[in-house]
Amino acid sequence: MTAPLAAAKARIHARLLAEGGTGALAERVAALVEEEVPLLGGSLRRRLVAGVLADVCGLGALEPLLADPEVTEIMVNGPDRVWIERKGALVRVPVELDAGAIEHLIEKVVAPLGLRVDRSSPLVDARLPDGSRVNAVVPPLAVDGPCLTVRRFGTRAVPLADFAPPAVAELLAGAVAARRNLVVSGGTGAGKTTLLNALGACIPPHERVITVEDAAELNLPREHVVRLEARPANAEGAGEVRIRDLVRNALRMRPDRIVVGEVRGPEALDMLQAMNTGHEGSLSTCHANSPDDALRRLETMVLMGEVQLPLAAVRSQLEAALDLVVQVARFPNGSRRIVAVAEVVEGAGALEGGSRTRLVADAGGLVVPTRSAVR
Repeated sequence: MTAPLAAAKARIHARLLAEGGTGALAERVAALVEEEVPLLGGSLRRRLVAGVLADVCGLGALEPLLADPEVTEIMVNGPDRVWIERKGALVRVPVELDAGAIEHLIEKVVAPLGLRVDRSSPLVDARLPDGSRVNAVVPPLAVDGPCLTVRRFGTRAVPLADFAPPAVAELLAGAVAARRNLVVSGGTGAGKTTLLNALGACIPPHERVITVEDAAELNLPREHVVRLEARPANAEGAGEVRIRDLVRNALRMRPDRIVVGEVRGPEALDMLQAMNTGHEGSLSTCHANSPDDALRRLETMVLMGEVQLPLAAVRSQLEAALDLVVQVARFPNGSRRIVAVAEVVEGAGALEGGSRTRLVADAGGLVVPTRSAVR
């Protein structure tokens, strides 16, 4: 936006704040634009009105990016350095934001949630009303200026067939219908939550499902579902509700299945106990590079908790609880695909080569009959 338009925008914004009042905001802004810059052309006038409305009601210069359904990630790396992910590719966009504007955007996101971000608390996680995840880092931790990352909440349901060949999709749909416990593993942005949504669509409609998430992203296509979301501590450091607390509470809500959006800490123990105590067919995700790595990570997360269990007991409970580990990956062209489905081997120890899983499906669609995952 040119300097004269930016100056007019600032004056209009200040007049809106000074006048207050009620009424149709868009009409008031249009009237103020007419008063401030009466000779402005039609396209520039509409642009100025939209810019003022975006500043007042939304996230300013980021609003057009948030309105684009193809943008899956917005990354503000400091003043005037904005990148987006569109169709799996990173693209720099010409969005002008100085340090003050970025800090103002961060404040607009976190303040309604009772959170704060400043030099004494320079990291914050939050989410937008549509469920999009927000992470902000400000100086002194962010050396080149305040940073803001928005991971968009997907509005379009992706079917299971988009992730795998028909034989693999049929295998996984059968495993979910047969109430097998599944964990989806993969890297950041690999599509774990999207795949979890697709797997959740295979749950019979008569079953009651409780979802537990750090930030509510799951949108299972069903009627009988209860969504729970963790809550961080407020600006005074009080009021935190952990995922682990919600998993425990979910057990008291008469669930047929529990779906944990992502396990990343001691709540892994509560999830395994739920899977082992009559809540078969539960689903979850974790960050890992392979199915075997997923098992090791889950063991480590259980051992991070307050309950000091021997590794042998943790491993035994893990092998008894989990049936399949589904590995998903993102490819250079932006596509996200299942690259492996592995069956957890129970009671037999590690297989030859140190693996504790047995590959039952690969990226090419080859499916090997499982021993116990689908009966």
